[in-house]
Amino acid sequence: MSAALELVHADAHCVVVCKPSGLLAVPGRGEAGRDCLSERVRTEYADALIVHRLDMATSGLMLLARGADAQRTLSIAFARREVHKRYVAVVSGRMSSLEGEIDLPLSADWPNRPKQQVDALSGRPSLTRYRVLEVDDARGTTRVELEPITGRAHQLRVHLLALGHPILGDALYANAEVQAASPRLLLHAASLRLAHPASGEPMSFDSPPPF
Repeated sequence: MSAALELVHADAHCVVVCKPSGLLAVPGRGEAGRDCLSERVRTEYADALIVHRLDMATSGLMLLARGADAQRTLSIAFARREVHKRYVAVVSGRMSSLEGEIDLPLSADWPNRPKQQVDALSGRPSLTRYRVLEVDDARGTTRVELEPITGRAHQLRVHLLALGHPILGDALYANAEVQAASPRLLLHAASLRLAHPASGEPMSFDSPPPF
């Protein structure tokens, strides 16, 4: 496994790795887009197949299937919301509620791709649960745990922005001051819970945020 990737779990049916911030999950455009997590994993596990993605700027746990049968089983589990993910983020400002839900429909902001937007008329239903972990009044930030119930593109980033609390280091959605507060997006996929694609046994993985 590449030194740039942290192998968390591997068996005959699936692989879990910790993706660093700044690495594409799948191939992008042009020569620069060839280096990505899926291709790095395939150098050791040639049958590894994608079942979900993380934004390039997001770090944390990512699951890959080994072979078409496992990919099909895991894809169905994701579609049925049987795979449970939790993220940790550091956002700008003090969140007024210690926990809650963000229920705002999202759609692509086509003139400004790849950005997404809250769209009450034609957006797809999108739900995020959140829980405040820590408030840093000196820095004016809040550390928050996030559970995406749906899996829309940029869902966590847009939902937090809509609350008035953009994620630190978010080059797509935050203003210049919040962008400059961190050299990277402070969003990390910290927890993954699912049934094993072959045995059905519960699997649980955790990755502490590197920030």
